[in-house]
Amino acid sequence: MVDEIRTSDGLRLAVREHGDASMPTVVAVHGYPDDQHVWDDVVADLAVDHHVVTYDVRGAGESEAPRRRDAYRVDRLAADLAAVIDAVSPDRPVHLLAHDWGSVQSWHLVTDPDFRDRLASYTSISGPCLDHIGRWFRTASARDRRRQARKSWYISFFRLPVVPVLAWRSGIFGAVLAGREKIARPTTRTAVNGLELYRANIGDRVRSPQRRVTQVPTQVLAPRDDAYVGPSLARSAETFADRLWVREVAGPHWLPRTRPDVVARAVRDIEAHVDGGGPEPARARKVVVVTGAGSGIGRETAKAFAARGAFVVGADVDLAAASDTAASTNGAAYELDVADAGAMEKFAADVAREHGVPDVVVNNAGIGMAGPFTATTEQEWRRIVDVNLWGVVHGCKAFVPMMQERGEGGSIVNVASAAAFLPHRSMSAYATTKAAVLALSQSLRAELAGDGIGVTALCPGFVHTNITATSRFAGQDPETERRSREAATEAYRRRNYTPDRVAAKLVRAVEKDLALAPVTAEAHVGLLVSRLAPGLLRAIARRGGAD
Repeated sequence: MVDEIRTSDGLRLAVREHGDASMPTVVAVHGYPDDQHVWDDVVADLAVDHHVVTYDVRGAGESEAPRRRDAYRVDRLAADLAAVIDAVSPDRPVHLLAHDWGSVQSWHLVTDPDFRDRLASYTSISGPCLDHIGRWFRTASARDRRRQARKSWYISFFRLPVVPVLAWRSGIFGAVLAGREKIARPTTRTAVNGLELYRANIGDRVRSPQRRVTQVPTQVLAPRDDAYVGPSLARSAETFADRLWVREVAGPHWLPRTRPDVVARAVRDIEAHVDGGGPEPARARKVVVVTGAGSGIGRETAKAFAARGAFVVGADVDLAAASDTAASTNGAAYELDVADAGAMEKFAADVAREHGVPDVVVNNAGIGMAGPFTATTEQEWRRIVDVNLWGVVHGCKAFVPMMQERGEGGSIVNVASAAAFLPHRSMSAYATTKAAVLALSQSLRAELAGDGIGVTALCPGFVHTNITATSRFAGQDPETERRSREAATEAYRRRNYTPDRVAAKLVRAVEKDLALAPVTAEAHVGLLVSRLAPGLLRAIARRGGAD
């Protein structure tokens, strides 16, 4: 076992090996102002079935520090990494994993054609190559450059003489960083020495980028809440690798600390692909699940997402209708009663196994009901609650945990109704379920924010779908109920707000990550009045409102 190596210029680097050396080797390179312990939780996960190697880069942790600034240049750092790889895995290529400045120096090695055969794969987190940065600044939009400049304020600060050293030595900077990012407080020695990374490297290479393309299979993990590397810069590697996958993940900059499970899984994903012919680490198409996809809003939502390149899994209690939707979207169809918790759990497991964890879940399935409260039977109450409320709860409970575990965020859309905030004297049961869906969505949105999962409550008004033709009218005999359905259908037909318009609003709500999305003019006006003059709505409801 190697516990140290000597660099070409005579420095001692502290190296640690974990796990069985006969297993595939992963070499992990830390960033600034960390040392190798930033990988501890990732190591605990990967070492079960990998040989994991970590080390302190020159000047950090227990490794020796050079005296000259130019000894921190990226080519020296890359040479150190090459020496570590040769020492710990002389006969087999390694899977390279790096974060922050560890990624910067790793890119330098990954793009070296003479070292190509020593690397099986590369996983980079929040650390673009210096060449990428230089090229990106020449091609990015002015808006993206401004955004990144705000994120990169610290680079100019770290290049100042004396002041950043005093900031680290005072302990203030380290305390603020640790508190903000929820990480261990950096050691003063490592932080002060590492300032030379910025002073030695941010300059000529960025101003005059080289065009070096790697043939090493590479994936970039781009944390959505990264305070230092924006999404546009994270994707700057796209023209510098023959095989590249960019995966946006939920979390902040220090992903190895906050989501070590996601990092470990990403390493296993790319390893399985390059070594065993497994699926690509990042799929090219989003997977969208839509319940109630056999008709109306559900069918048009499936079509709208498919038109944007998504693979749509449509579920409906009517399998034939779901199959028709699938045929029009080149998607998949499943038979599903959303009121059945066991059926929903099986459906979610089947989707994850056959198509992958979904990026978007639209809990759309629902039924209509009207009539006085006193005429609505307990059985009718149970049925509408089972479908309209429990169906949404079942969908969320089945899919949210797997989306959390995947760690790449996503979106949940729960279809409520304008009835959630518009009282009506003959819709107590229906409005109750939709108000509950709205409340659930708002609470769930707050709960899942840290996982990068957006939750939207969609609240349509009067939309011309077949829900009126299947709605129950409590307390009416069959003939009267038939006439009520026909009247309601005709009224909605005259309103003529079509499901495809709702679907377009739904897709936009997902893209904008809206918490609440009223649809139709009456929904927008009703929401505004419910907030500004709720008494007016109650008065209208007492007089009967509009049917």
